[in-house]
Amino acid sequence: MSPTPGKLRTPFADPPEHGQATEVAEGVLWLRLPLPMALDHVNCFAFDEGESWTLVDPGIDTRKCRAALQAALDGPLGGKPVSRVLVTHYHPDHIGLAGWLQGQGAELICTRTTWLFARMLQLDAQPVPVAETLDYWRSAGMDPELLAKRAVERPFNFADCVHPLPLGFTRLSDGQTLTLGGRDWTVRIGHGHAPDHATLWSADGSLVIGGDQLLPSISANLGVYATEPGADPVSEWIASARAMQPYATEDQLVLPGHKLPFTGLPLRLRQMIENHEGALRRLRKHLESGPITACECFPPLFKRPIGEAEYGLALVEAVAHLNHLLHKGEVTRTRRAEDGAWLWRLT
Repeated sequence: MSPTPGKLRTPFADPPEHGQATEVAEGVLWLRLPLPMALDHVNCFAFDEGESWTLVDPGIDTRKCRAALQAALDGPLGGKPVSRVLVTHYHPDHIGLAGWLQGQGAELICTRTTWLFARMLQLDAQPVPVAETLDYWRSAGMDPELLAKRAVERPFNFADCVHPLPLGFTRLSDGQTLTLGGRDWTVRIGHGHAPDHATLWSADGSLVIGGDQLLPSISANLGVYATEPGADPVSEWIASARAMQPYATEDQLVLPGHKLPFTGLPLRLRQMIENHEGALRRLRKHLESGPITACECFPPLFKRPIGEAEYGLALVEAVAHLNHLLHKGEVTRTRRAEDGAWLWRLT
């Protein structure tokens, strides 16, 4: 089927079952690995190197995910060893089993920032949230009852679901070329969802490895955390999408980190920009009502109820959009005396 200009399409009706694989191009297999969260899967792609495989984004380090990956290695991947593992960014669902594969002899390929972030976070296990995180949640206006609850709970720890990474990696950098599965690829670095997120574009114009920078139907989370409370990932995301537009064509098959491989990347890049521009317009309108906290900005940004499970992701994304307006000089903020929460208002 030829791609239809101006539309997103997928050649695949269904993803492969866990432990199975679907061929998406010559020498390229698509694996679907399970995740223990609402977004219940991550895509892993295997590139045939002849006597071995290169795996891209091998999933999280849980028993189910490791079992699914091992079943695929033993089954459709024919028992050949993994010689290289390429990781698009440092998030646990993408880098979790990289160290496990390194322990079996694989070479790790990623950006320097990805490797440094992952190594740092593995050493930062916390039994309860640290004071800086609690202050950050409070400054965003987190619901007091939820704040009190989370203050005494074990938070998400990177080390709980990412296999230790041995010393040593091969660096990916913007504009670099490398050979993967018999094809030459150009590395293009994106930002916003994760710092120095690698995407790879085949020289023959047929394939793009998108990770979470190029997803077909869901929006990657753009979050601000206590580690860098003044960050502006929304600007970085929009700038990255615009920088990739000149290289996008209708017929490229994008291999994303989640959901189904798709064509129609020019449209998708426009949607990625317009999605956040629309959110910012709704946020500006909401701020006309007077000074409010970040957590009081959930309704215009997400247009649906936010439950406890997704509250943390909503909080960091709300701050991200407010920070964007702050950097543009469109809002100001002052501390609320009783709890230290930032109150945001239009300038």
